[in-house]
Amino acid sequence: QVQLVESGGGLVQAGGSLRLSCTASGRTFSSYVIGWFRQAPGKEREFVAAIVWSGSSTRYSDSVKGRFTISRDNAKATVYLQMNSLKPEDTAVYCCAGTTSSMFTATREYAYSSWGQGTQVTVSS
Repeated sequence: QVQLVESGGGLVQAGGSLRLSCTASGRTFSSYVIGWFRQAPGKEREFVAAIVWSGSSTRYSDSVKGRFTISRDNAKATVYLQMNSLKPEDTAVYCCAGTTSSMFTATREYAYSSWGQGTQVTVSS
Protein backbone atom coordinates (compact mmCIF):
# COMPACT_ATOMS: atom_id res chain seq x y z
CA GLN A 1 0.00 0.00 0.00
CA VAL A 2 0.98 3.59 -0.46
CA GLN A 3 1.81 5.68 2.61
CA LEU A 4 0.29 9.16 2.79
CA VAL A 5 1.27 12.16 4.90
CA GLU A 6 -0.71 15.40 5.06
CA SER A 7 0.58 18.86 5.88
CA GLY A 8 -0.49 22.48 5.59
CA GLY A 9 -3.34 22.74 8.06
CA GLY A 10 -3.72 25.62 10.47
CA LEU A 11 -5.84 28.50 11.70
CA VAL A 12 -7.20 31.02 9.21
CA GLN A 13 -9.86 33.71 9.23
CA ALA A 14 -13.03 33.36 7.22
CA GLY A 15 -12.42 34.35 3.63
CA GLY A 16 -8.79 33.28 3.79
CA SER A 17 -6.90 30.51 2.04
CA LEU A 18 -4.87 27.44 2.90
CA ARG A 19 -3.12 24.82 0.80
CA LEU A 20 -2.98 21.26 2.05
CA SER A 21 -0.42 18.75 0.78
CA CYS A 22 -0.60 14.96 0.63
CA THR A 23 2.73 13.29 -0.05
CA ALA A 24 2.82 9.64 -1.10
CA SER A 25 5.55 7.06 -0.66
CA GLY A 26 6.05 3.32 -0.42
CA ARG A 27 5.06 1.99 -3.81
CA THR A 28 4.06 3.01 -7.26
CA PHE A 29 1.11 5.34 -7.10
CA SER A 30 0.65 6.10 -10.77
CA SER A 31 -2.53 4.03 -10.77
CA TYR A 32 -3.97 5.59 -7.62
CA VAL A 33 -6.91 7.89 -7.16
CA ILE A 34 -6.18 10.30 -4.28
CA GLY A 35 -9.09 11.75 -2.36
CA TRP A 36 -9.50 14.32 0.39
CA PHE A 37 -12.05 13.77 3.13
CA ARG A 38 -12.88 15.85 6.19
CA GLN A 39 -14.49 15.26 9.54
CA ALA A 40 -15.86 18.02 11.75
CA PRO A 41 -16.51 17.48 15.48
CA GLY A 42 -19.66 15.47 16.00
CA LYS A 43 -20.15 14.84 12.30
CA GLU A 44 -19.49 11.98 9.92
CA ARG A 45 -16.50 12.05 7.61
CA GLU A 46 -17.38 13.49 4.23
CA PHE A 47 -15.86 13.51 0.77
CA VAL A 48 -14.23 16.75 -0.37
CA ALA A 49 -12.35 16.15 -3.63
CA ALA A 50 -10.49 13.51 -5.62
CA ILE A 51 -8.05 13.33 -8.50
CA VAL A 52 -6.74 10.63 -10.75
CA TRP A 53 -2.97 10.51 -10.38
CA SER A 54 -2.59 11.45 -14.04
CA GLY A 55 -4.62 14.58 -13.26
CA SER A 56 -6.97 13.99 -16.14
CA SER A 57 -10.07 13.75 -13.95
CA THR A 58 -11.22 15.44 -10.76
CA ARG A 59 -14.35 15.41 -8.59
CA TYR A 60 -15.61 17.79 -5.93
CA SER A 61 -18.36 17.86 -3.36
CA ASP A 62 -21.01 20.49 -3.94
CA SER A 63 -20.03 22.25 -0.71
CA VAL A 64 -16.53 23.08 -1.95
CA LYS A 65 -16.99 23.31 -5.72
CA GLY A 66 -15.73 26.65 -6.99
CA ARG A 67 -13.73 27.33 -3.81
CA PHE A 68 -11.35 24.35 -3.57
CA THR A 69 -9.00 23.04 -6.25
CA ILE A 70 -7.28 19.67 -6.21
CA SER A 71 -4.09 19.20 -8.19
CA ARG A 72 -0.99 17.02 -8.27
CA ASP A 73 2.76 17.23 -8.84
CA ASN A 74 3.95 13.83 -9.99
CA ALA A 75 7.62 14.74 -9.62
CA LYS A 76 7.03 15.40 -5.93
CA ALA A 77 4.51 12.57 -5.49
CA THR A 78 2.22 15.13 -3.92
CA VAL A 79 -1.44 16.03 -4.24
CA TYR A 80 -2.55 19.51 -3.20
CA LEU A 81 -5.85 20.90 -2.01
CA GLN A 82 -6.01 24.66 -2.50
CA MET A 83 -8.76 26.03 -0.31
CA ASN A 84 -9.99 29.56 -0.98
CA SER A 85 -12.85 31.62 0.46
CA LEU A 86 -12.81 29.49 3.57
CA LYS A 87 -15.85 29.44 5.82
CA PRO A 88 -16.20 28.49 9.50
CA GLU A 89 -18.11 25.39 8.37
CA ASP A 90 -14.95 24.19 6.60
CA THR A 91 -13.39 23.61 10.03
CA ALA A 92 -12.47 19.93 10.26
CA VAL A 93 -9.68 17.40 10.26
CA TYR A 94 -8.72 16.84 6.64
CA CYS A 95 -7.36 13.46 5.55
CA CYS A 96 -6.08 12.26 2.23
CA ALA A 97 -6.63 8.70 1.09
CA GLY A 98 -5.59 6.47 -1.79
CA THR A 99 -7.38 3.84 -3.81
CA THR A 100 -6.74 1.80 -6.93
CA SER A 101 -10.45 1.79 -7.66
CA SER A 102 -11.84 4.01 -10.38
CA MET A 103 -13.14 7.54 -10.06
CA PHE A 104 -16.63 6.03 -10.14
CA THR A 105 -16.29 5.25 -6.43
CA ALA A 106 -14.03 8.18 -5.53
CA THR A 107 -16.62 9.75 -3.22
CA ARG A 108 -16.98 6.58 -1.13
CA GLU A 109 -14.86 5.99 1.97
CA TYR A 110 -15.01 2.23 1.56
CA ALA A 111 -13.16 2.45 -1.75
CA TYR A 112 -9.98 3.73 -0.09
CA SER A 113 -7.35 1.41 1.36
CA SER A 114 -4.65 3.87 2.45
CA TRP A 115 -5.25 6.84 4.77
CA GLY A 116 -3.10 9.60 6.16
CA GLN A 117 -3.23 10.76 9.77
CA GLY A 118 -5.00 14.01 9.02
CA THR A 119 -4.33 17.71 9.47
CA GLN A 120 -6.49 20.19 11.37
CA VAL A 121 -8.04 23.15 9.56
CA THR A 122 -9.73 25.78 11.71
CA VAL A 123 -11.56 28.74 10.18
CA SER A 124 -12.47 31.54 12.57
CA SER A 125 -15.40 33.87 11.98
